[in-house]
Amino acid sequence: MNSYNKNLILILMCSFIFGQSLNEKPKKPFMNTDDVSFLGTSNRITSILDEAKQFLSDAIIADVNLDTVEVVYNIKKVFDILSDVEQIGVREELDKIEFEKFQDDFIKIYTTRLNTIDSSIQILTADLIRRDIAKLTSENESIEMGMTKFTIIDDREGHIPLVTNSQVESYIRYFQGKGRKGFNIWLRRYVQYKDLMLPILEQYDLPEELIVVSMIESGFDPKAISKAKAVGLWQFMYLTGKQYGLERNWYIDERQDPIKSTHAAAKYFKDLYDEFEDWYLVLAAYNTGPGRVNRAIKLHETSDYWQLFSLPKDTKNYIPYYLSSAIILQNPEKYGFKIPKNNPLKFDKVRIEKSSDINVLAKSADTKVSTIKKLNPELRQPATPNNGPYSLNIPFGKKESFYKKFNSIPDDEKFAVQKVEHRVQKGENFSSIASKYRVSITDLASINNISNINKLSIGQRLKIPVKGGIYSNYPEKIIYKVKSGDQLGFIAEKFNTRSSEIRKWNGMKANDSLIKPGQKLTLFVKGQPVKDTPKKNVYIVKTGDNLSIIAKNNDTTISKIKSWNSMKSSTIYPGQKLTIYFE
Repeated sequence: MNSYNKNLILILMCSFIFGQSLNEKPKKPFMNTDDVSFLGTSNRITSILDEAKQFLSDAIIADVNLDTVEVVYNIKKVFDILSDVEQIGVREELDKIEFEKFQDDFIKIYTTRLNTIDSSIQILTADLIRRDIAKLTSENESIEMGMTKFTIIDDREGHIPLVTNSQVESYIRYFQGKGRKGFNIWLRRYVQYKDLMLPILEQYDLPEELIVVSMIESGFDPKAISKAKAVGLWQFMYLTGKQYGLERNWYIDERQDPIKSTHAAAKYFKDLYDEFEDWYLVLAAYNTGPGRVNRAIKLHETSDYWQLFSLPKDTKNYIPYYLSSAIILQNPEKYGFKIPKNNPLKFDKVRIEKSSDINVLAKSADTKVSTIKKLNPELRQPATPNNGPYSLNIPFGKKESFYKKFNSIPDDEKFAVQKVEHRVQKGENFSSIASKYRVSITDLASINNISNINKLSIGQRLKIPVKGGIYSNYPEKIIYKVKSGDQLGFIAEKFNTRSSEIRKWNGMKANDSLIKPGQKLTLFVKGQPVKDTPKKNVYIVKTGDNLSIIAKNNDTTISKIKSWNSMKSSTIYPGQKLTIYFE
């Protein structure tokens, strides 16, 4: 794609985000965050939405540059901000209108205009498949309801009846064809999580087939987010999750914890079954809400799911979609699938008395930061919560050595994200305070449980989230040397910043993501990132190679290559295998 087309796309996308036609005269700009009039009656939620729009703009730029990591990072940030707003609540009518307008625009861009999302298995795999299923139904056939004929696959007592019809069979064919890759991903995750989830369903005396709900809702991805802002393995909305005991605050989102969220889902299923006494109605209510199902039952004067013609199209799709997935999972080999080798998610639990930095915890567990994040998906910050002891999951078999290493570290080095207090001064507003401490407006509102950011009073005390309880006004300046295979998205993620910031610091254009090995980038970060365990690669020597060329191409040194491979001389030969480590 040439630069002209890139810039045209960016102009079109950004005009769409900010709700302004290219033919319109420029509208009055969004609020000046330095203006004290921000405390007035207008632009109540604009400041928060401006932050979300910046992340969305960054996602669009990254999408044009095919930087999938950066796209996923920014999209998740937008979802996080929208969830924060939902948590603190939107009271004013004008706020609601502005918030809902942005949500609608965001979903349109997110679901139809980002090319890299479809190529990424890191986000919304299950939601993308669900959209394919809906499209398949609308293109090929009507949804079968009423006096349709069924073939019974399994109708054992204590289980959810599995039946098939032509629509279920068409979905099975979809999974055998276009949806095969996605279903294989689900199967790999199924063997990881089933030993955690099935015992919980059994504990509540629920059918084991309910695990399929998690499969089709999230693809067994604890970090999954839907376009409706449902989160986690069971895709709980914030209010429903809260109703069933799942906490969400600045530190954690328990909707993303496999065990806690499965307990909550089990309680929800129990309540739904007590209300409807029919598993198909329970599944329909899980999809669309019990109120709609009850209205359909009243309208049609029947509790037979297949007779409820007035249910939304998505819900009428949902049961056949569920049945096709459950039938394949019951006998994968019959449908051309193979259950992967059992690889259950195993871990030890350790008790962390005070809030601790995740980098320190990873070092103490002799593992990567990414592994700690994977084992503790509910963590939203690079630290454990500070409101009492926390149960942390670490790799299996590391418990004893973890305690020895962690307890030997001085307390002042186990720094974590803490809070200091700020007293509001005359002339300050929410935006200026957030800017001063370099924290996001949504984080500041969330941690202080503030629903109206305009109602600040002089002398009011605000909790400021900062590292170690000590705030540094000036982040450390470092020079980063670009390595082979680096992208701006990877570098930004590693140093907990954004690609747009790196571009700004280095005088790069807004849509420029081209970097090359050896290039030096200026970064402003709060301390050096803790390095993960180096990745190993095996390099096969080619004709004409020498250690100098190999070292240069892999951004390392001859001495390191010789050390890694226990070489006494620099002599190499074609076909020789050399171990190379990448930091």
